[in-house]
Amino acid sequence: MSFGFLGIQMGFALQNANASRILQIFGADVHELSWFWIIAPLMGLIVQPIIGHYSDKTWGKFGRRKPYFLVGAILASIGLVLMPQADIFIAFLPALWVGAGFLMIMDASFNIAMEPFRALVGDNLRTDQRTQGFSVQTALIGFGAVVGSWLPYALHHWFSVSNETSAGVVPQNLIWSFIIGAAILIISILVTISTTKEYSPDELASFENDAVATLEEEKESSLMDIFEDFKKMPTTMRQLSWVQFFSWFGLFGMWVFATPAIAQHIYGLPYTDSSSATYQDAGDWVGILFGIYNLVSAFYAFALPYIAKKIGRKRTHSISLIIGGLGLLSIYIMPNENWLIVSMIGIGIAWASILAMPYAILAGSISAKKMGVYMGIFNFFIVIPQIINALIGGPLVKYAYNNEAIFALMISGVSFLIAAALVYKVKDVDDVVQTI
Repeated sequence: MSFGFLGIQMGFALQNANASRILQIFGADVHELSWFWIIAPLMGLIVQPIIGHYSDKTWGKFGRRKPYFLVGAILASIGLVLMPQADIFIAFLPALWVGAGFLMIMDASFNIAMEPFRALVGDNLRTDQRTQGFSVQTALIGFGAVVGSWLPYALHHWFSVSNETSAGVVPQNLIWSFIIGAAILIISILVTISTTKEYSPDELASFENDAVATLEEEKESSLMDIFEDFKKMPTTMRQLSWVQFFSWFGLFGMWVFATPAIAQHIYGLPYTDSSSATYQDAGDWVGILFGIYNLVSAFYAFALPYIAKKIGRKRTHSISLIIGGLGLLSIYIMPNENWLIVSMIGIGIAWASILAMPYAILAGSISAKKMGVYMGIFNFFIVIPQIINALIGGPLVKYAYNNEAIFALMISGVSFLIAAALVYKVKDVDDVVQTI
């Protein structure tokens, strides 16, 4: 049921680790990168609520959720194949703008596929099965991210696919990585579609004692109710919003500026270099590092429930964020690229906690009848900080950091530490700590 997430996350990992490098090859300056990356949170802000709304109301011979993530997978695959080959369209538009366009297609399509995938697990599993279901999904997400992050490095170093580039041309190992990622995305989605049954609306209604009341509420509700729910959000959610803000502000800065920062600060390259063999080696190594933090997060995610039972969810999340913040800050003092693995271990611990603990804390503070709408509103506090970072991150690198992207990563580390401090202001209404 969750197998398709392997392909989705593989595509996301390829994008996160390599989109900045590809855009630089096509001519983007370092300080312009965050402006191109603004597409990603905007697509999440717009697409996910719409797809979630309509997939709830869809039922046909192809199912309820399946049509959406199949269409999303097909469109995302097209974006994956064509983004690194945007130079073939230069007769019509500059490669940079074509590449940015395909980045937008990928982001929108990944969001089309992801939203109904998460809902599918909730649809098909009983309450007592969902923890295991989402744990399996988390493991597949981690594995897909590792494969996607490591693929360019593996193709070059293990299969001798060239990572050399010329002006405006993406290296072959990146092109083939994106093509392979697109193929695996389609195959993994088809595995889920061909092996997973969906319950019809009537079957789902039969599982609920208050099905009739629920249907009546849905008929009387409107999209305008979201604004009223936003004003009435629980105190815990308001407190968590600030934790989410600084967490995702930091993550976005890392994703956008990791490659140029490491190329400049660790490999000693000038900020204007985006086409040398050394820069491509740095980019391939960033992929390995991103794979490491995703691998760490996959294993740490399984330990989180046990740690939280011992020391509490708030303390677990705060400590994890502190470790991640120190991991980001440590990049500045690392003597060479191999030592960055230590930094990534810390970041992976924070990443796992960011994906899990805020939602566990939030779920206890909201009514089951409002779970969907408040989870949707909670997504605002993920995308808004990314949009803000996208707008100010580039100018900060250019004017405040003198084009030294490493300081964008330092700000990300500080953001994690601020988020860790703010966790202690959150009221967790059903946190239970077991004494040893």
